[in-house]
Amino acid sequence: MFDESLLDDPDALSRADVHGLLRGAAECGARVRTAARNAVEAGVGALRPDGRPRAVIVAGPGPAAGSTADLLSALAGGGCPVAPLRPTGVAPAPGALRWTLPGWTGPLDLLLVVSPDGTEPGLALLLEQAYRRGCSVVCVTPAGSPLAEATTQARGLAIPLTSTPYETTMSGDDVPARPENGENVLPTGPGTLWSLLTPLLALADRIGLFEAPPTALDALADRLDQLAERCGPAVATYSNPAKTLAAELADTLPLIWTEGELAAAAGRRFATVLAALAGRPALAAELPEALTAHGTLLSGAFAAGADPEDFFRDRVEDPEALHARVVLLREREPDEVTSPAQGARDLALHRGTPISELEATEGGTALETAAELLAVTDFAAVYLALAGTP
Repeated sequence: MFDESLLDDPDALSRADVHGLLRGAAECGARVRTAARNAVEAGVGALRPDGRPRAVIVAGPGPAAGSTADLLSALAGGGCPVAPLRPTGVAPAPGALRWTLPGWTGPLDLLLVVSPDGTEPGLALLLEQAYRRGCSVVCVTPAGSPLAEATTQARGLAIPLTSTPYETTMSGDDVPARPENGENVLPTGPGTLWSLLTPLLALADRIGLFEAPPTALDALADRLDQLAERCGPAVATYSNPAKTLAAELADTLPLIWTEGELAAAAGRRFATVLAALAGRPALAAELPEALTAHGTLLSGAFAAGADPEDFFRDRVEDPEALHARVVLLREREPDEVTSPAQGARDLALHRGTPISELEATEGGTALETAAELLAVTDFAAVYLALAGTP
């Protein structure tokens, strides 16, 4: 059950936030600044690349690695392919995961490894593969971890991960414990993504993948600070976009429809954190294909007002059924001629499905646009997790 009254009670939210999720979301700006500084100290600014790599491969455990690759690909556009490298294994435990480089990988390519934990033997083996093929390697992982040492042995660049003490001691029934030590870093937490992504933004600027100079990273951090103030627990729901979105998505099946590459990456990330943090199912798809992929959900058992059970049964003890709600994520104001947004609204209106819309502020850079979509949706997922806590 979702307790909406909790949203406007900062003290109650604080008591419910036993894992520091709100703090993690609020600290993203500070994380960007620290991570950028760590990248400079690790030597990113001193790199003298011969040119842009042929392809960039991103590997790492958990959803944060996929989100990192997704965002880098969206920011790079068509200038250079950025591909995630998915692990295989019988379990998600660090010791069970394995990664294998594609057969075409060679000296012209760049391998990026991101790990909040730094203890995965499979990633160390991946670094050996990259070294044998002459592939350049950059790794973001905790300083002094086995993976950082393996990166040095493979003649790669190891950048220390920016983290906070409260992230490294999480355990309990609601967070899967690692078999080795019973503890788990929260890989999909709001702050971890920026700790992994920011050093790679500085690197991407250095190798010519896209522009992200120090001034842009400073502006990104400032924008995240502004969004943290706007979406923080002390701001009332009626003027807080994250709380408003959380209240609208309570007891619904969110269908996240996106327009634009950055919005698509943010939408997939939103679906991930809704499942991982709030334990709520969500589906993400890009417009206009979303209209076909999710159209049946608007008229089936998840449609507004649908009730497939016996009309005369006693509903007093029944949980409320989930009904679809469309969430439109856009990077900018839609063009009336070329944008599929109006078609999405028309379809939802025709099927009686409610819509929530989130659009980035006009005039921002690509980094600031991504920051706004990610920050608001991350805060919304956190509020759903806290207000839905028994």
